[in-house]
Amino acid sequence: MLSRDEAYSLLCEYNKEPFHIHHAETVEGVMRWFANQLGYGEDADFWATVGLLHDLDFEMYPEQHCTKCVEIMRDKGLDEKLMEVLNKKMTIEKEQTPATAEPDHSLALKVADEIVRIETNLSRMDPTVKGYKQLSASLRRIKDNFAS
Repeated sequence: MLSRDEAYSLLCEYNKEPFHIHHAETVEGVMRWFANQLGYGEDADFWATVGLLHDLDFEMYPEQHCTKCVEIMRDKGLDEKLMEVLNKKMTIEKEQTPATAEPDHSLALKVADEIVRIETNLSRMDPTVKGYKQLSASLRRIKDNFAS
């Protein structure tokens, strides 16, 4: 498994825009928080790395997003589990697969990615949308955790 410094260096190799770096770091923190909150603390570093690298390819290869990421990781000999999770994200994004009752922890990456955007998009959402109140409350808890 990559160290945090190695993962960050890889991120910076393919991303130069401060927005993309900040987005990746934010998703990294959200993924670590979810891992700890959901009882997967022993895997928190892995899930944080997933968050940090989830858009590795987006800045340089937006048309090949997620596909190119896995290719880059495979060429660098990175963890197969990491690539599997990112492949799952790509499948979810392409198919817009709805969440199921069956737990799938790789979906945490998709959730974390969206949470990073919630604060700006929440005001545009219809408050009657299923999950709106829970999402608002989750965002507040996440922000409180980051603040402490």
